[in-house]
Amino acid sequence: MTTDQAGPALGDRRWKALAVCLTSSFMTLLDTSIVNVALPSMQRGLHADDADLSWVISGYALAFGLVLVPAGRLGDLRGRREAFLTGLALFTLASAACGLARGATWLVLFRLLQGAAAGLVAPQTSGLIQQMFQGPERARAFGRVGSVVGFSTAVGPLAGGLLIQAFGSADGWRWVFFVNLPIGVTVFAAALRLLPRSPASPGRREGFDLLGVLLLGAGVLALMLPLVQEQQWPGRLKWALLPVAAGLLFAFWAWERHQGRRDRAPLIDLKLFSLRSFWLGAVLSLVYFGGFTTLFFVYTLFLQNGMNYSALEAGLASLPFAAGSVAGAAAGGRLVVRYGRGLVIWGLSVVSVGLLGVIAAVQWVPGRAVAVAAALPLLVAGIGSGLTISPNTTLTLSRVPVRRAGAAGGMLQTAQRIGSASGIAVVGAVFFAHLASHGSPAAALQLGLLTAVGIILMALVLAFADLRERRARPEPERRMESARQAT
Repeated sequence: MTTDQAGPALGDRRWKALAVCLTSSFMTLLDTSIVNVALPSMQRGLHADDADLSWVISGYALAFGLVLVPAGRLGDLRGRREAFLTGLALFTLASAACGLARGATWLVLFRLLQGAAAGLVAPQTSGLIQQMFQGPERARAFGRVGSVVGFSTAVGPLAGGLLIQAFGSADGWRWVFFVNLPIGVTVFAAALRLLPRSPASPGRREGFDLLGVLLLGAGVLALMLPLVQEQQWPGRLKWALLPVAAGLLFAFWAWERHQGRRDRAPLIDLKLFSLRSFWLGAVLSLVYFGGFTTLFFVYTLFLQNGMNYSALEAGLASLPFAAGSVAGAAAGGRLVVRYGRGLVIWGLSVVSVGLLGVIAAVQWVPGRAVAVAAALPLLVAGIGSGLTISPNTTLTLSRVPVRRAGAAGGMLQTAQRIGSASGIAVVGAVFFAHLASHGSPAAALQLGLLTAVGIILMALVLAFADLRERRARPEPERRMESARQAT
């Protein structure tokens, strides 16, 4: 039943359900960055060493990335509403456990559980949007998702700084986790009332591909571990895990192909990769996240360690990007239906210009005034990011069948997590190497951001190639492809 047939009451309910999903997304994505500024407080409060602090950050990212695809498939099979509620309850309980942790080891364990719970929640949002919305409304819904992604990533340091300042440096870190409790309980109650149940699957009940889960999980783990631990694991031996990851992922691909030939339900329907919009959007998202998320990593390090900004001041300095991202994503959700991949090209170009503006501000503005000078370029970069993330998400998932929406959304977000980890490893290595050899935080930041711009330009090349190829094909061929994808 469509929105028009169901009437305005159902329409209002769908948008309220979307607000529930967006709030949960904000909360789980916020926890990827809010913890960063609380690390010194944790170190003092728990007497944690550097390895413990590293796992507080990387453990969450690892568990998050590992669970996404299986969680999306689980939602497709057993119900997205049920998977969402289960993940949200676990996330809220794990947040309470993190805040109450009496030792660093316990905190790391609870962060792993929290990350896994976040990974269970995340793909249900894209699946529910596919289920509840169609056409331009779906594009606007994904536009709001893009706003949440950009805003939560940028506002995390500010939220953490405010909580540390309000509750003190000794135990203020606990409130970084406790703040999730009232949000989680409220969202859970609203989700019980508003989220729709998944429609019953036609035909036989599909099974869950356990071997596929194990192969994919081991492959993603082997791929992400050396990336997220790049600074903590010295030496080159860690990179030996990359060929192991390649072997495991190839075995996963072969197994999924075997499952499809035997007419058994695979974890990932490999036919999705015959959809140009899906595979190209996923690759573009992986590359773009490898560039833009590194901004906050090196910029906050530069402000706090190089310019002696407090955690709160460093968080405030990131706000222009957050504001621009919200505005850009809202506009992108409206414009993507008209301009398609061309809008993504504009977004990537604007992000690059904004980051080059930040580099110029660091070069020409001395001292602590640099954050003021970088505010406008950050606003521009944020607008470009909003015009990139939400339109690309809409285009990537536009042809995906609703019954595969959760798994497809999980794959897209896994690509984003791998991209973020890879980008931080590369840009972080450039930043720290230059800092160690030359001792100039400003020069290290500039080189790091130039590397990030280079990564974003790779995404821009991908988007241009796609647009050019589409325009080069005859119109009848494009119509035939659209008809084939729609089925």
